[in-house]
Amino acid sequence: MEMDGNSDRRIEKRLCYYWPIWFAEDFNETLAQGQMADVSSAAAAFTCYSDCCPSPGQQITTRFSVPRYGPDDSFDMADFTCTGLVSRVDSVSSFLRRVAVKFIRPLPFRPGEQEDAEGLSHPAERLEPVEA
Repeated sequence: MEMDGNSDRRIEKRLCYYWPIWFAEDFNETLAQGQMADVSSAAAAFTCYSDCCPSPGQQITTRFSVPRYGPDDSFDMADFTCTGLVSRVDSVSSFLRRVAVKFIRPLPFRPGEQEDAEGLSHPAERLEPVEA
């Protein structure tokens, strides 16, 4: 493992995006909101405020959307409600935490490994730099 905390041990590429995620220990209670950092079929990482942060080992239910790319450069947002176990909580700042949660049941696809008809991970990879 590298000293900066990054690791190449992941067996699946993650999709990095910043979209709201809601979570709670019990979905009948008030939901807390966080911001998705990345997601794979088996796990997700998100940031949230420290005053509503779950603890390692805690079971939570999450609700979030993931972009699903189509063959014609289009995409839709697929909505998921997943229960999982908090595997890690890291301090980002005095008021912000990064939470890693492992899903009990994986998503039905691999968000970071989607391909379009040309084999690109997603349409943004085809964007060419704008010259100034």
